[in-house]
Amino acid sequence: MSSPVVLKANLESALGSRFAAPLTFRPRPALGLVSTGIPEVDSLTGGLPRGAITEIFGPPSSGRTSLLLSILAAATARQEACTLVDASDTFDPGSAAAVGLALERLLWVRCGGNPEHALKAADLLVQGGGFGLVALDLGDIPAHIARRISLSSWYRFQRAIENTPTALVVLEPEPWAKSCAALILETKQEGVAWSGASGYSRLLRGVRLGVTPRKPARSAAAAFEVKALG
Repeated sequence: MSSPVVLKANLESALGSRFAAPLTFRPRPALGLVSTGIPEVDSLTGGLPRGAITEIFGPPSSGRTSLLLSILAAATARQEACTLVDASDTFDPGSAAAVGLALERLLWVRCGGNPEHALKAADLLVQGGGFGLVALDLGDIPAHIARRISLSSWYRFQRAIENTPTALVVLEPEPWAKSCAALILETKQEGVAWSGASGYSRLLRGVRLGVTPRKPARSAAAAFEVKALG
């Protein structure tokens, strides 16, 4: 019986006779990062990766929607066409325009609370190409329903978007794509600012929000303030 060393040498010799040059694996070229529109978050993460999935998760009023609107506003400011797949029809165009989102560069897909329709719509849009950013808002889909989304669906998104200049951002109450996501950000509310004296009628001035990267995991976090719309 031939030794492993002899078998390895014979295999290399056989393969070498079939190929003119040795086989090499080329790393997938980096497609770059895009700004979130919030300097504090960009400083922490470097931005959102193109050709990959970014998950943003947190409970209601944690700042996840404010972060998504900032990301969309920054993308439309770069003259990029964007799309928002709105699973629960919660998008407010007025609030979005107030923070600088150019609505004429946004395709809004309303799904009437049906997560299956939202996934199919997002899949078609990612496969079709032409968008700098595709956002899938599953933030208000009940967790017990969203957990039924198979891991194969997230793998399909991952494979469809790689090697494209599109950034896919998924908004959720908890992370579901997990290993399929290149970047996972957790949002939380850190405080509320009021105007006026304590004990009297006061007006909401703004909310302080925090963002912590969960993948790649970092101990540092970013904080920013969202002003109340008057």
